[in-house]
Amino acid sequence: MIEAIIFDFGDVFINLDKEGTNRKLKELNITELPEAISETNKEYEQGFVTSNEIATHYQTHFPQLKEEDFLQSWNSMLLDFPEYRLKFIQKLSEEKNYKLILLSNTNHNHIAYIKEKVPFYEVFKNCFDAFYLSHEIGMRKPNPNIFEYVLDQHALKPENCLFIDDTKENTETADRLGFHIWNIEPTREDVIDLFTTKKDLF
Repeated sequence: MIEAIIFDFGDVFINLDKEGTNRKLKELNITELPEAISETNKEYEQGFVTSNEIATHYQTHFPQLKEEDFLQSWNSMLLDFPEYRLKFIQKLSEEKNYKLILLSNTNHNHIAYIKEKVPFYEVFKNCFDAFYLSHEIGMRKPNPNIFEYVLDQHALKPENCLFIDDTKENTETADRLGFHIWNIEPTREDVIDLFTTKKDLF
């Protein structure tokens, strides 16, 4: 029996262009990112690096990169948040049949940008019983500890939870831990079709 639904944010509610940042950087003649950059990105997602520090880190590797260019490139992967998905989660919240949890790998720059561009962000956030952002809790998917943290916080068992995420390595970890999963394919699936796509669980 499903007691809790745990949602990712990007490409579940807000649309993403995952190559947007790399494409913008290429326009600035930055075509290859060293491994040190990838590791710093992960640290930033866990709140171990500040927004100023990650901008400086990129500029150390690429002195031609102005701070405003970095920020524009960084946020270019964020697209629109269709309002019909807000209505979907509002309805679920009003019905109170399931504990609703958001669990997102994100960072301060992205959330600041979303708050600015999405007028209903706070309304959306308030639909959830818990709203976990990786940079605020110091953990990120697909590491098992972030899933175990959510279970502990809410006294949940994985077999009573459905985890929805567009990234396969994240749903694979959840699957190994005993969660029900939906590895959503954003080009052909939509979270609003949850109760049709996963009707066998409800």
